[in-house]
Amino acid sequence: MVEVAIRELDSQGRVSIPKKWRRGWKSRRMTLVRYNDRIEVVPTQPVLPSELFDSIEVSGDIDFTDPHSLKKAFSELRER
Repeated sequence: MVEVAIRELDSQGRVSIPKKWRRGWKSRRMTLVRYNDRIEVVPTQPVLPSELFDSIEVSGDIDFTDPHSLKKAFSELRER
């Protein structure tokens, strides 16, 4: 289903999103994506810190107290 709402920007460049469209969003934070002459507004879902545990695998020989060792390990992950 497609719904259309026409809104004007206020003097500070803000636009309001209809309340019924926002119903069910779990966050007031939005991601704005610009495609040339269009802007897409996407609600950003909150992420619990516990969901990030064990999300990055690194080799066992990293010294977590040495920032250079961490930087090197993460750069190797990007290269894969």
